[in-house]
Amino acid sequence: LPFNVGNHILFSKESLSLSEYRSQVSSLLLLFSYLFVLFSNLSMCILIIRNRSLHQPMYLLYLNLSTNDLLGNTTVMPRLLYDLLRPSELRHIHLFTCVIQAFLSILFNTTGHTILMIMAFDRYMAICSPLRYSTLMTTRTLVRLIVWAWGVAFVFVAVLLGLTLRLSRCRSLVSGLYCSNASLFKLSCESTYINNVYGLFFTVVLFSGSMGSIVLTYTKITVVCLTSKSMSLNRKALQTCSTHLLSYLVFMCSGMLIITFHRFPNLVQERKFITVMHHLLPSGLNPLIYGLQSKDVRHSFRQMLTKQLT
Repeated sequence: LPFNVGNHILFSKESLSLSEYRSQVSSLLLLFSYLFVLFSNLSMCILIIRNRSLHQPMYLLYLNLSTNDLLGNTTVMPRLLYDLLRPSELRHIHLFTCVIQAFLSILFNTTGHTILMIMAFDRYMAICSPLRYSTLMTTRTLVRLIVWAWGVAFVFVAVLLGLTLRLSRCRSLVSGLYCSNASLFKLSCESTYINNVYGLFFTVVLFSGSMGSIVLTYTKITVVCLTSKSMSLNRKALQTCSTHLLSYLVFMCSGMLIITFHRFPNLVQERKFITVMHHLLPSGLNPLIYGLQSKDVRHSFRQMLTKQLT
C-alpha cells in the first residue's frame, strides 16, 4: 500500500533491470542527451526571441515547439537521472509530484501534435495562398492559433487526469520510469472503465485530427506544386515542408511505438526505452532539422555567434 511520510503519500517507482555499471553508463548517456536537448532548444528559443527578422509565423511556431520540447524533457529527465543513481528501495515519489509529472508529460505529447498541426496549416497558407498570406496569417491570428494549441491540450489533459485522481489508490508501485496517466490509474483497485473510454476517445481524436490535418494540407500542397510551373514555389515548398514532415514523422512514429509496445507485456524493458526516446529523439532532432534547413536561422545564428566572439 502507499505509505505516508508526514502529510505526503509516497509511491515506489519501477526501474530499468540493469547492473550497477550499466545503470551508470545509461545515466551518463541520458545526461549528455538531455544536455544536448537543453542546449539546442534553448539556443533556438534565444535566437528567435532576440532576432526581429525571425519574428515571423513560421519561426514563432518553431519557438513554441522548442518551448514544448524543453518543458517535456525537463519534466522527465532530471528526475529519471536522479532515480537511476539511487537504489531501487529508495526510488519513491510524492503523489503531488507524480501528478505534476504526469500532467506535464502528457501535455508535452498533446501540445506537440497541436503545434505541428498549426505548422502544417501555416505551410499550406504560405504555399497555396502566398499573395494573401501576410493578410491572413496576422499576429492576431497567430496568437489565437497558439492559444488554441496550448489551450485545447491543457483542457483535454486536465479532464484525463481529473478522471484518474477521483479514483482511490490501493497499490504502491508506479509502473514505468516516470509518472503517466496510465501508471496513476493502475494504482487503483476501482473500475477504470470511464478512464479507458475517455482515454481511447482522447487518443482517437488527437491522432485522427493530427494525421487528418497533415494528410489534407500536404495533399493540397502537392496538388498546387504539381499544377504550378513556378520553380521557386516548388523549391520553397520542398524546403519548408520536408523539415516539418520529417519532424512530424519522428514524433508520430515514436509515439506509435509506445502504444504498440503496450500490447506486448513481455517487452517491458523495450517499452521503457522507447518512452525515454520519445522525449529525447524528436526534441533533439527538431533544432537540427529546422536549424540546418532554414537559411534565416543559420544566418541569424552566425550573426549571434560572431557578436559573442568579438
